[in-house]
Amino acid sequence: MYDLVVIGSGVTGYGAAMYAARLDLRVAVIGNVEGGTITLTDDVANYPGYVQLTGQELADKLKEHALDYPVFIETGMVVDIFKSKENYFYVVTENKTFLAKSVLFATGMKERELEVPGHDELKNKGVSYCALCDAPLYKDKVVGVVGGSDSAVKEALLLAKYCPKVYIIYRREKIRPEPVNARRVEREPKIEVITETNVTEVLGDQKVIGVKLDKPYNGKDSLTLDGVFIAIGGIPYSDIATKLGVELNEKGEIKIDRSSRTNIDGVYAAGDVVDSEFKQAITGVAEGVHAAYQAYKYVNENEFIFTCQEE
Repeated sequence: MYDLVVIGSGVTGYGAAMYAARLDLRVAVIGNVEGGTITLTDDVANYPGYVQLTGQELADKLKEHALDYPVFIETGMVVDIFKSKENYFYVVTENKTFLAKSVLFATGMKERELEVPGHDELKNKGVSYCALCDAPLYKDKVVGVVGGSDSAVKEALLLAKYCPKVYIIYRREKIRPEPVNARRVEREPKIEVITETNVTEVLGDQKVIGVKLDKPYNGKDSLTLDGVFIAIGGIPYSDIATKLGVELNEKGEIKIDRSSRTNIDGVYAAGDVVDSEFKQAITGVAEGVHAAYQAYKYVNENEFIFTCQEE
């Protein structure tokens, strides 16, 4: 029996587990990808306390900190979850069933990938999904951003601080950022917008050298680039949460309040899976810490009755 089961073994989950264990909660972490998606990032320079390290190193440090306490970590995927009439949760993996007084969803999200030839071969070799993480690596180089949402425009604006030329490549008639960011793009001479155009292939062998387009631009069907940043949205891993009746927004993100509480008592969420606007490792960990404290209060303020058969 656990006081808190954390679903998700990324930095958010590890941070939450560490903090919950400090509060003397009995904690288990369940995840099928140790370290989460940040382990795919080669350069992390925006996590306070570390000038520079890899995503894998950051995840390892947070895991090590969590394991400095009696935190149990299970590798696996949660396939079902439900709440009993006795007010506790069954968390079911392929091989085990965990009983918990409270649950934290730190399941993250996956970036919506650009499904074109060359993408998979050149991922992390010029194909990136995070300007905030990787923009300094492209200083004085020419890059492109695929996408036209406000997030894509923000990526381009950040890249323009490092790069002499940034192309925004968007499939629709016009980009759709917030008005303030639209004005910033208009005032930024380094950014050029290419609309009604799709990237059909990422070009290169050992690294990105450009992209192929589905219609000519300036008389050519390809664009020479040193890097391609994909910003076409994300897919939150929130399906399992709906089994408990957790409320989602229109993007499929879990709705939380400022204390990382969901609409279900004893159920919390943090990190990329939630409806926070700003998604970073540090904000996810902070949300996880809020959740750990709320779980501590919930566990200590409620009565849980178990029978031998139930355990």
